[in-house]
Amino acid sequence: MHNYKINSRRIWDSLMELGEIGATEKGGCCRLALTELDRQARDKFIGWCRDAGCEIEIDQLGNIFARRPGRDPNADPITTGSHLDTQPTGGKFDGIYGCLAGLEVIRSLNDHGIETERPVEVVVWTNEEGSRFAPAMVASGVFSGKFELDYALAQQDAEGITLGEALTAIGYAGEKPVGQHPIHRFFELHIEQGPVLEQEQLEVGVVTGVLGMRWYDVHVSGTSAHAGPTPMTYRQDALYAASKIFTGLYELTESGDMGDSRCTVGELQVAKASRNSIPGEVKFSLDLRHAELAGLEELERHASDLIGAVAERTGTVIKLDRIWDSPPVAFDANCIAAVEQAVASSGHSYKLMTSGAGHDAVNLSTVAPTSMIFVPSIGGISHNEAEYSSPEQISAGCQILFEVMRQQAG
Repeated sequence: MHNYKINSRRIWDSLMELGEIGATEKGGCCRLALTELDRQARDKFIGWCRDAGCEIEIDQLGNIFARRPGRDPNADPITTGSHLDTQPTGGKFDGIYGCLAGLEVIRSLNDHGIETERPVEVVVWTNEEGSRFAPAMVASGVFSGKFELDYALAQQDAEGITLGEALTAIGYAGEKPVGQHPIHRFFELHIEQGPVLEQEQLEVGVVTGVLGMRWYDVHVSGTSAHAGPTPMTYRQDALYAASKIFTGLYELTESGDMGDSRCTVGELQVAKASRNSIPGEVKFSLDLRHAELAGLEELERHASDLIGAVAERTGTVIKLDRIWDSPPVAFDANCIAAVEQAVASSGHSYKLMTSGAGHDAVNLSTVAPTSMIFVPSIGGISHNEAEYSSPEQISAGCQILFEVMRQQAG
């Protein structure tokens, strides 16, 4: 029986080299979607794929498909991949690991002279993070039919540049129609981005699904007034009202009464802020997540009821707008079993787990059988320049992906 191995040093060196594009002083990476730095990373990745003998296709949203042919040219490919864009203060592993692990699978198949029945393919999805163009995962969303192409191309960044304009500017507006690219099965390898594997001293996560998530914009309107002459009981303080919403929802999700739930306020804006003025207008983002659709619906009702109560108590007007909805996802049972078998055969410790973060695999799961593989994130840190997984952890995850894809591709 063959014991094929990936090249652990090569994938680590590739990660570090690509991480230099957009490198930050604190050891992280800032490579926003469809910027000049993103173009440089894409060019380097495609160059490496071509060196490995891959055929390259780019669709109208800049999604990159690099294919290693199989014996059957008509067979749908076994596909893996992730994204190259980062958060503004991101790390060197989020997303990019999945892309370079897919490339390492292809390189290792070449090294060992392995011919597969089905093609093997690695894909780079455009704008997964959503940090420049909201919403997140918009390109894989169009691929899976969740969004229309025109909607995605029209999304604007903070400077008013549309996604379509940015694609053209960096030369990645391809001609292939989005979504007209068959996939037999899709596997995504990713760092966990949380503390569970490390805390439980486990080496691999076999991901069975993803939490449902909803994003909201919340607008609180009160009355701006002088901080001194206005008694507390006469105030319509927009920031105080917002804080009551934060506190109520955080306490609810922390209590465990809502099951496997999350609540996050990641953005907060106080209009015309002044040290000695009562805030009259506040805007903030709200991110709610739950493992079950019914739980997500209930969490939203709690948020709506709490907002109504806070508005009445504080004399403010509060508007809750849902801007994005991603229902809970259960991955394909056969794909999960294939990953679990490969992990068990490797001898690594593991657990079946649900992902708390969204990934392109969420959208892919609606058009192809899908599952994911996690490796630990040191300290549970991600979307942070300190994000790190060790060379051993990176290698272990890539070896498992190699075994899964080699077996699935025949």
